[in-house]
Amino acid sequence: MAVFGVFVRPNQYLSSCLIPPPAPKLNHSCRQQLSVKASAGNSDGEDCKLIRKEKDGWKIDYSGEKPGTPLLDTVNYPAHMKNLSTEDLEQLAAEMRVDIVYSVSQSGGHLSSSLGVVELAVALHHVFNTPDDKIIWDVGHQAYPHKILTGRRSKMHTIRKTSGLAGFPKRDESVYDAFGAGHSSTSISAGLEAEIDDKIVAIHAAMGGGTGLNYFQKKFPDRCFDVGIAEQHAVTFAAGLAAEGLKPFCAIYSSFLQRGYDQVIHDVDLQKLPVRFAMDRAGLVGADGPTHCGAFDITYMACLPNMVVMAPSDEAELMNMVATAAAIDDRPSCFRFPRGNGIGALLPVNNKGTPLEVGKGRILMEGSRVAILGYGSIVQQCVEAANKLKTRDIHVTVADARFCKPLDSKLIKQLAREHEILITVEEGSIGGFGSHVSHFLSLSGILDGPLKLRAMVLPDRYIDHGALQDQLEEAGLSSRHISATVLFLLGRPKEALQFN
Repeated sequence: MAVFGVFVRPNQYLSSCLIPPPAPKLNHSCRQQLSVKASAGNSDGEDCKLIRKEKDGWKIDYSGEKPGTPLLDTVNYPAHMKNLSTEDLEQLAAEMRVDIVYSVSQSGGHLSSSLGVVELAVALHHVFNTPDDKIIWDVGHQAYPHKILTGRRSKMHTIRKTSGLAGFPKRDESVYDAFGAGHSSTSISAGLEAEIDDKIVAIHAAMGGGTGLNYFQKKFPDRCFDVGIAEQHAVTFAAGLAAEGLKPFCAIYSSFLQRGYDQVIHDVDLQKLPVRFAMDRAGLVGADGPTHCGAFDITYMACLPNMVVMAPSDEAELMNMVATAAAIDDRPSCFRFPRGNGIGALLPVNNKGTPLEVGKGRILMEGSRVAILGYGSIVQQCVEAANKLKTRDIHVTVADARFCKPLDSKLIKQLAREHEILITVEEGSIGGFGSHVSHFLSLSGILDGPLKLRAMVLPDRYIDHGALQDQLEEAGLSSRHISATVLFLLGRPKEALQFN
């Protein structure tokens, strides 16, 4: 069961907790007013009542030292409050207000937002059986009462401090934190759970045909979700499914996933949830033009700390990467694939891919002096360039990186040390695969030597619509341009010009 901090299903017991009963007739004795004395030595019945219940509600005196909290002191977890009466719960809420005010006054933090849900937190944990029942806080700033009631009161003074409690719900901090939230408006998407048997589910944003999920939907109609043109919801919905142990594949065009990037960071990567992103229309997209061009996904996904980032060089490798993503259960992952048809590669038996070793590339052609390291479908242009160079008695090494993150550091070191020239090629913007390779080589000290390193990426401009091969030519990423780059670096510029 998912319960949201902003929406609670009507419940008789919950209502009794949220809506105080008519105030009982009170006399003026200290005992009848449920007062808490500041110290046992003070016998002044009027001055000792720092927390007291009056006709118009609970009154708390914040002017002096922190009032005592005898009832709250007995509650460490929700189980400790199950047998409390409504009157006890009201007193517990009042004492929690005291605790939050004095705690935040020392540590800093979100005061008003947390004070606003004290009664709600008390009611939820009294009525529902957490953590089996899930409470998802739509506004993470409101989680302080929740933290106090779930075993973290003694650490509230560390909130937002180094190695202390997080200021928001955090899944790896407590089993009671069902879903992390630092922003608001994510709870509905995160809490929508599917009643399904198999763990693999698919989500798309009104692009079933474009992503190919229409075939999956026909075979498994109860396991495929079209959320409409709502990429942000799709990502957070997938995160919620992953938090419940399912295996969501979120299939969204590379350029459209940009709309949901905040959710990719906040709801998926930050919480290390194993959502699998299948990014269609990666790279140049021919007639669809710059609005659909997937130029930036390598850059914006590979900069995320927990994300596994991969790209297949052909349709057989795509199947293997689908299997790889399905096998990754401890972190998010993504793979990109281009618009259009495959190259006619031999497909795996029964169309079932084999999981790859994460972070391991492969060498496709052995050569000398020059190594071309391709990432993704552009590898086919690299192979074609190598075959063109053979006609000039130039034999180059071609490698398929497979992974941008984590990089195959062993393969990259091998290519850099065994060749004079290393060229990286990708169908993406600057800041992507080539940048990660150069950063690694810089940190490892290899760039301090004689290696000539070049990165071939999409130009720093938008490519207008047209035939895909024409776009590759305009971008300078065709096999012809790769061949010319090799010849220039080998000191054969006249031959290179023959390719231009």
